[in-house]
Amino acid sequence: MDILETIVFIGSIFIVIYLFIMQPNQIKGASMEPSFYSGEYILTSKITYRFRSPHRGDVIVFKSPKNPDIDYIKRIMGLPGDQVMVKNSDLYINGQLLQENYTSAKINLWEGGFLRDGVPATIPRNEIFVMGDNRPRSSDSREFGPVPLDSIIGQVFFRYFPANKMGQVKNPVPQGFQSLLPSFQVLHQLTYFSARVF
Repeated sequence: MDILETIVFIGSIFIVIYLFIMQPNQIKGASMEPSFYSGEYILTSKITYRFRSPHRGDVIVFKSPKNPDIDYIKRIMGLPGDQVMVKNSDLYINGQLLQENYTSAKINLWEGGFLRDGVPATIPRNEIFVMGDNRPRSSDSREFGPVPLDSIIGQVFFRYFPANKMGQVKNPVPQGFQSLLPSFQVLHQLTYFSARVF
């Protein structure tokens, strides 16, 4: 009986961790190359945004707006209230050019997509703008528009396979540019995530 109780206890801890704290995910597809490659395994924190608001440059896992049964992995590029613009294949956030050294190619846009070249788009409240690092091969906010905050599963914080790439996933966006939000918006975001119960 002691062995059975131990197994049940360990199993319960695992379930709690998986449901409420963090979960493993496998990278599928090429949309985040060269940062992540198909077949790699990552850990996603479900509690990060209970303690702080999302930052530009964070890699997140979220429910696909096209099919909620599918999880997407992308990078946050625009926060609520931001003006996002792609002009001549460069990304501008609130009129400021963002230098990106983690992408595999210049930014392209699609006919009929959410963004048009040279036209700023304002991200609505409680939504974010996401993009894959492999811009030509990523279906993201350029196409389907901003993503609701409540569709976020969590922040990617650790890669554990392959072994030669094991380690913390770092935000490549300059720290001073990650979360330039008015204080009331930061408070709103923290309140919003804190209100989401376990």
